[in-house]
Amino acid sequence: MKKIILSLAILFAGVSASQAQEIQNSKAINVHFFSSASLEDIEATTQNGISMITTAKNEFFFLVPIKSFTFKSSLMQEHFNENYMESDKYTDARFSGKVNEDIDWKKDGVNNVTVTGKLTIHGVDKDRTIPGVITVKNEVISISSKFDVTCKEHGIKIPTMLAEKVAEVVSINVSGIYAPYVKK
Repeated sequence: MKKIILSLAILFAGVSASQAQEIQNSKAINVHFFSSASLEDIEATTQNGISMITTAKNEFFFLVPIKSFTFKSSLMQEHFNENYMESDKYTDARFSGKVNEDIDWKKDGVNNVTVTGKLTIHGVDKDRTIPGVITVKNEVISISSKFDVTCKEHGIKIPTMLAEKVAEVVSINVSGIYAPYVKK
């Protein structure tokens, strides 16, 4: 996680003071996923996602450490990391994209949007357009989104004998609150 934060810090180190006002960040993006198969429901949550928004360009970046997901069962968590996500090799999931709609980032309101970009899970990039809601209230930006991910699209293999326990489609919920980026 420290390497991730350091990478983002280096990326934004050259940001001028005027640009910094256009950058919002969050170090506590909440991600919850749920899959329902005939024999078992699987769900996990993390609050360790990080994200940045460049409001002048309507651009988003998200990074979620795979090992930060917690499950109700430690065995489920172990199988998730070792057998399916191979989280030692594919350490994080990422999304980088641009909001398709015009937003007034300084005006209070609820904005239904779509964000088009690249979703990288398990080392596989996929072009995606993801729906979401961007809320601006008293100059505070918050986001929420719900979308599905198909394991097969991202090269996550589910053995045939486990098909009744592990669903092919996983529902993802993302939420977070942002604050202005402060260069240190």
